[in-house]
Amino acid sequence: MPWHIYILECKDGKLYTGITNNLSRRIKAHNSGNGCRYTKYRAPVKLLYSEEVLDKPSALKREIQIKRLRRPKKLALIAK
Repeated sequence: MPWHIYILECKDGKLYTGITNNLSRRIKAHNSGNGCRYTKYRAPVKLLYSEEVLDKPSALKREIQIKRLRRPKKLALIAK
């Protein structure tokens, strides 16, 4: 089963990056307040970007790479 790295935009304009193996379920969880503490009070969220990888270790490595980027670089990645 493939894994997804995703970037969400919260209602306050902040970006959140995460991983999941079920993207639609995870977005619903974020929007219902059950996704994570960061997005709980920033819902609703909007999916801006996702990329698919083969396994969880690859997803974790890519998530770390993206989280280390500053906002302008994340926005450039989203715009591709």
